[in-house]
Amino acid sequence: MQLSYYSNYEELSKRAARVVLEEIRVQPGMLLCAATGSSPSGLYAALAAEAQIRPELFRQLRILKLDEWGGIPDHIPGSCEQYLRSRVLLPLQIPEDRYFSFSSNPPDPRAECERIRSILHREGPIDLCILGLGKNGHLGLNEPAEMLEPCCHVVHLSPESLQHSMLAEMEIKPSYGLSLGMQEILSARKILMLISGKGKAQVAKAFLDGKISTRLPASFLWAHPHVECLIDEAAL
Repeated sequence: MQLSYYSNYEELSKRAARVVLEEIRVQPGMLLCAATGSSPSGLYAALAAEAQIRPELFRQLRILKLDEWGGIPDHIPGSCEQYLRSRVLLPLQIPEDRYFSFSSNPPDPRAECERIRSILHREGPIDLCILGLGKNGHLGLNEPAEMLEPCCHVVHLSPESLQHSMLAEMEIKPSYGLSLGMQEILSARKILMLISGKGKAQVAKAFLDGKISTRLPASFLWAHPHVECLIDEAAL
């Protein structure tokens, strides 16, 4: 794992954007798996600024949503869908045929996971996966557990995940989650891990110890051959 430390979030986000742009230049039609939350927001803002100058860079880019809160309307503020549409799809002008997404309120959540598995089988593997570190060590919405799911699955959300800042202003709270599984994430050609913000010192320390445990799903990134991990001072 390649570890880099930054004095502030702005510098971390600039480096993250450079990584993504370098990958797009090498493979313009790559499949980018996009996380949501506060950690990648600066990265997406930098990509949006680049799209204003050179929109042609993103004309073949494909986007896959990493995870989603379940049992809520797609349009509700705080959903991963609205986050990605406002910060990624609209600024980068990604059309629907290059965007692959969990529905947040499918009639059959397990069938929805099967649909995403089929899409990933057709479009994948993931070329670059953007990830953040959950405060309880989750990866996507793969929660700490005795065993971890390899493929897209319905998630029983932990109490920690239900306290996520994205859910703070939701009138309708999620009743479950939908997430890519660990095997699908770890099959990505390259992974960009962003660790930023206050309140993560304990889990960041555990992650950086380099020991792998299902109780810290993010620790499985140590088994991947191509991970670049960016960390800011606030997280430590």
